[in-house]
Amino acid sequence: MSKPTVREEVLIKIASNGKIPIDPNPERPTEHFGSNTFNDKVMREHLPKDVYKKLRDTISKGEKLDIGIANTVAHAMKEWAINKGVSHYTHWFQPQTGLTAEKHDSFLEYDDQNVIERFKGSQLVQGEPDASSFPSGGARTTFEARGYTMWDPSSPAFIVDGPKGGILCIPSLFISYTGEALDKKTPLLRSMDALSRSATKVLRLFGNQKVKRVVTTIGTEQEYFLIDKAFYYLRPDLQLTGRTLLGAPSPKGQQLDDHYFGSIKERVLAFMQDAEHELYKLGVPATTRHNEVAPHQFEIAPIFAEANVGADRNQIIMEVLKKIANRHGLALLLHEKPFAGINGSGKHNNWSISDSEGNNLLDPGDTPEQNLQFLVFLIAILQAVYKYGGLLRMSIASAGNDHRLGANEAPPAIISVFLGERLSTILNDIKKGKRTKKAEDYIIDLGIDKIPAILRDNTDRNRTSPFAFTGQKFEFRAVGSSASVSLPNTILSAAVADSIDQILNEIDDEIAKGLPRDDSVLKVLQKYVKETEPIRFEGNNYSKEWEKEAARRGLPNVRKTAYALDFFKSPENIEMLKRQGVYSEIEIENRYNTKLEQYITALEIEKQTLCDLVQTRVIPAALEFQNQLIQVINGLKSLDEVVGEEAFKEQAALLKTVTDLMHQLRQNCADLESAVHKGEAFTDLSQKAKFFSDHITVALDQVRQPADALEQILPDNLWPLPKYSEMLFIM
Repeated sequence: MSKPTVREEVLIKIASNGKIPIDPNPERPTEHFGSNTFNDKVMREHLPKDVYKKLRDTISKGEKLDIGIANTVAHAMKEWAINKGVSHYTHWFQPQTGLTAEKHDSFLEYDDQNVIERFKGSQLVQGEPDASSFPSGGARTTFEARGYTMWDPSSPAFIVDGPKGGILCIPSLFISYTGEALDKKTPLLRSMDALSRSATKVLRLFGNQKVKRVVTTIGTEQEYFLIDKAFYYLRPDLQLTGRTLLGAPSPKGQQLDDHYFGSIKERVLAFMQDAEHELYKLGVPATTRHNEVAPHQFEIAPIFAEANVGADRNQIIMEVLKKIANRHGLALLLHEKPFAGINGSGKHNNWSISDSEGNNLLDPGDTPEQNLQFLVFLIAILQAVYKYGGLLRMSIASAGNDHRLGANEAPPAIISVFLGERLSTILNDIKKGKRTKKAEDYIIDLGIDKIPAILRDNTDRNRTSPFAFTGQKFEFRAVGSSASVSLPNTILSAAVADSIDQILNEIDDEIAKGLPRDDSVLKVLQKYVKETEPIRFEGNNYSKEWEKEAARRGLPNVRKTAYALDFFKSPENIEMLKRQGVYSEIEIENRYNTKLEQYITALEIEKQTLCDLVQTRVIPAALEFQNQLIQVINGLKSLDEVVGEEAFKEQAALLKTVTDLMHQLRQNCADLESAVHKGEAFTDLSQKAKFFSDHITVALDQVRQPADALEQILPDNLWPLPKYSEMLFIM
C-alpha cells in the first residue's frame, strides 16, 4: 500500500476531528458585554463628576477636548486596565494599509531604586510611532520618520486579552510631523464634521434651533469565508494573496442555493459563539449571524454606531474573527474573491444620519416641516451620488474588488441609486409639479397640496443595486470585504455635505427673492429631481440591458481599479474635498499614489506566487503523471504483437494532452513574466497600474487555464493542492 500524500493525510486528519464540547452553563452576553471597554459606565465609576461631564460633552456633543482633564482620565484608565491584568498600552490606529497598527508601551517607569506604574495625560493624548514605514504616497521618506498618534476620545478605549495579560488599546489618529493625515480615520472625522455643519443648517431652515449637531451613523455587515486551517497551509496562494490563483471548479458549488440561511455547522457555530463572546467583551454589539450564498461563506452584522466608532468596530470584528478562527483550527478568508466561480465577499455599508436628539433624519416624520426636511436630505444624497459617483467608485476600488464587482453576485461598477417604487413615484410627481395621491397603508398623506405624501418604510430591497434606500438608511453594497469602511464613508459624507450646501444656497436665493420658504424648497428640489434622474434605477443592475441603458444615460462604468483611481485626481473632485475640509491637495496626491502602489504590488505578488506554484507544484505533478503514462505505453508496446496498437491509443492521446497543457502552461508563465517586465519599465505610477490592469490580469488568467485543466486530468493522488470540492465542503 502506497504512503498517503500530504493532501490525503490532511483529509484523514479533518475526518477524525472530534465532537465540539458543549458548555452546559454558557455565560449570558449581558453579564460580560463591554467588560473590556472604557465605556460610559466605567467612566462614571472612575472619574470625578466634573471630569466625567467634560469628557461626555466631548464625546456626545462633539466639543473640543479639555486638555486639562487628560491626566485624570489617563490615571483612571490606567487603574481600570491594571486591575484587569493589563501591563501595556498602545495607540491603536488605521494607517493606509487598510489594517490597524499598534506599538505597545509599558506602564512601567524605572529609576535607580523603584519600578512604578504610571500613565500620564500626555501619553494618553499623543504618541510617536515611526511614520516612515507606513504607506504615505510620498509624504514621508525613510529619513523623515517622525509621526504622531492622537487620542480619539469619541471612540472608547478597549482591552485586548493576550496570553499573559491584556493590552489597553486607545483608538487614535495618525498624522505626520508636518500635520498631514497619514491614516484613514482623520479624514473620516473631518467629513463627519462637514456633514454635521451642513445638515444642521437644514434643520435651522425648518425652525429647529435645539439640535447642536448631526451625526453620521453606519452599520456594517461583514461577509467572510472559513476553511480548515490545514487546507490553508497547503495553499501558498491563499496565504500570500488571499485568493486561489489556481483551482478547477467543484462539481457542486452554489447551484442548489442550499447554503444561504441554512443550518449552521456545529464547528462553525462554536467559532461564531466564541467570536461573539470576545466581541461582546469589547463592546461590539454583534446581532446577526448566518450562512451566506456560497459554501463556507458567512456573515456577521453589528448595530449602528457613529461612523468613526462603526469603522473601529469593523476593524475589531475582522481582527477578532481571524484570531478566533485560528483557535478553532480554521482560516478566515476576507479577500473579495477567494474562489473563482462562486460568490465573493463584500460588506454592506448601511449609512444614515441622526441629530443630537436621536432623531433619524432619513425618516419622513409626521409633520409637513419634517416631510420637506426629509426630501431635502434625500435629494441631496441623490445629488451627491450623481455628481460624485466617480469618487464613490474610487473609494471601493481595489485589486480584490475588481474580481467581484459586476460578477452577478455584487453590484456592478456603475454607481446608481435604488429608491423603490413609491419613493420614485413621489419624486416623479415633484418633477411634474403635481401632488401624490394617497395610497392607504403605504404613504403618509399630509393633506397639503404643495407638499407631497411620503412613504414611511415600505420599500422593497434591491440586492443588485450598489446604493439602495432600505428604509431610514442607504445601503452601500459595493464595499469590499477586506476593505476599511473609513474611505467610502469619508467620501460619502463629504459629497452629501457639499450637495446640501449647494441646495441650501439656491433655496436661500429663492427666499431672498421673496418666495415663501416651502415654495422655495420645492422649486429647488424639483430642479434636482430632474437633474439626478439618470442615477435612479429600479431594475436588475446585473443585466446587460442596464449596462447599455447606463451608457445611454451617461453614467460611467469603470470596471478596473487602475482607471477608477483617476476620479481621485479630477479637478472638480479635488476642489470639493478641499472645500469641505476633508483632504488637502497633498493628502489627496499621497493617497492616490498609495493606492496605485498597492494595486501594482498586489498584482506583482500574485504573479510571483502563481509562477512559483506552477514551477514547484503543478509541473512536477504533471511530469510524474507523464512518466507514468510513458511507462504504461512502453509496457503495452512491448506486448504489441499480443494487444495491438489500439491498446495504447487512448494513453497516447492522454499523454499528448498532458504534454500540450504543460507546454502551454510554461509558455503562458513566460508570457506573464515578460508582461510584468514590460510593465516595470513605466516610471509613471498611473500608466504602470493601467498596463498591469490591461495585461497582467489577463496573463494571470491565461496561466490558470491550462493548470486547471491539468487538475481535472491528473490522478487525484498526484495533485498537490487542496481542491475546491475539499476546501468548500469539508470542515
